[in-house]
Amino acid sequence: MSERMDSVESMDDVDHLCEEMDGLTEMTDLDDIPTALIITNIDSNIFEDAHTQEMFEHVFRDLDKDVSFIYLRNFRRARVQFSSSDFAAIARIRYDGVAICGSTIRCFFLKVHQPSTDNTHLQPPQPQRMFLISPPASPPVGWEPIPESEPVINYDLLHAIARLNPGETHEVHPPSGEAPAIVVHLCEDPEGTQPEFKPQIIQTKRPPQMGPR
Repeated sequence: MSERMDSVESMDDVDHLCEEMDGLTEMTDLDDIPTALIITNIDSNIFEDAHTQEMFEHVFRDLDKDVSFIYLRNFRRARVQFSSSDFAAIARIRYDGVAICGSTIRCFFLKVHQPSTDNTHLQPPQPQRMFLISPPASPPVGWEPIPESEPVINYDLLHAIARLNPGETHEVHPPSGEAPAIVVHLCEDPEGTQPEFKPQIIQTKRPPQMGPR
């Protein structure tokens, strides 16, 4: 562990860090620098051994005592949350590409995007109609059952049918210049008559059995 910490401490050059910070502040605004880093390529022992994990965290706690860690074991990564963007920028410059706990780590800024509150983005259209795939399981509010109405009896139609006599023709609709007349011919059906031929159902014969081979 002393050799690993020596490699980290050898980079702790104040003048070099000040020059890197000055160059970083000239390229971007301090307000745009995130306060969190994503550390990749972490040694697997950090997730399994508590002592190794404590040594890993001690590297960043020397810089910021209020730092917090979130480990992502499946990705061999960790999120390091600093108390200010200044500490995050210094840790990014100091520890990127440095061997810590037996593995060369990489440090990347983590930018958390906040949802926009302005209305400059395209919004989805408001639904004008609600298309239901199936009717609701329960009746809507205020629904009341309607009693079934009585059947409508057309006495004029029954009287006209009763006046029809078998064997006679009856003109239902008189002819006009655009349509012909509608005439109904009633067939006679005397009572007691039986058809001369009554069809019979012939059963299917059983196929002949084959002899033993």
